[in-house]
Amino acid sequence: MERELSLNRAETFSFVNPWIRYFLFFFSFLFWVFSLLIVAIGVYAKVQKATETVRDTFLVDPAVILIVVGVVMFFITFCGCIGALRENIRLLKTFSFSLTLVFLIHLAVAILGFFYSDQTRSALEKFARKAIVHYRDDLDLQNLMDYIQKEFKCCGWNSYTDWSWNLYFNCTRENPSSERCAVPYSCCTPVPGETVINTMCGFGVQTQKYLDANKSIYPVGCADRAVMWIETHLLLVGALTLGLALPQIAGIVLSQILISQIQEEITSLS
Repeated sequence: MERELSLNRAETFSFVNPWIRYFLFFFSFLFWVFSLLIVAIGVYAKVQKATETVRDTFLVDPAVILIVVGVVMFFITFCGCIGALRENIRLLKTFSFSLTLVFLIHLAVAILGFFYSDQTRSALEKFARKAIVHYRDDLDLQNLMDYIQKEFKCCGWNSYTDWSWNLYFNCTRENPSSERCAVPYSCCTPVPGETVINTMCGFGVQTQKYLDANKSIYPVGCADRAVMWIETHLLLVGALTLGLALPQIAGIVLSQILISQIQEEITSLS
């Protein structure tokens, strides 16, 4: 009788903790669904524009960025989902390795950004320059730039004159555009009681000096505003960073624990 009980226990015993297994599955599944949503939004935005992505704008196209991020997330979380559900060591190792790689990339970017702030600013300036140059070529990019300038109360990257990088806003005499020497309306300071946005409020501003321009627009560049925002919201920035890091670390730890348990299970059966 005792021998039968011990045999039954041996048959039902498993090294794999079901709580860890299913928690990792649901954890991955949630992010898998989220990745599908991101891809869907990116594809929808791309289809709605119905325009070919210019090579120069590929890296600054919000729709393309969403699709790329979504696809990468889909691949990683798919490995986590199926790996946990099927107790597949290869998929779990792929999941763990991918998360570790993403985490290390984030960490490296943060460290390099902190210690090489000048180089980071220069790299971001190239990104911002492309965004300004192609402001009128991509509606999503235009909306993003307008949102940033309105939220941060800034104009251009270094200053409002950066909008001369754009073909339409270029302030040279040879420019035949009606928007010559102008800046987007998102640079303008709001007028109290104004119900209809004056999209021509930034016309001719680039010809004005800083103090004169300050009367109608936000003349400060978005680079300086971003630095000021980070300095005044360090707690929020830290919380966001932690919020990004914790799920990655949790996924890595859980997958490694599950891999170890599955390997023990295989060893015990051999």
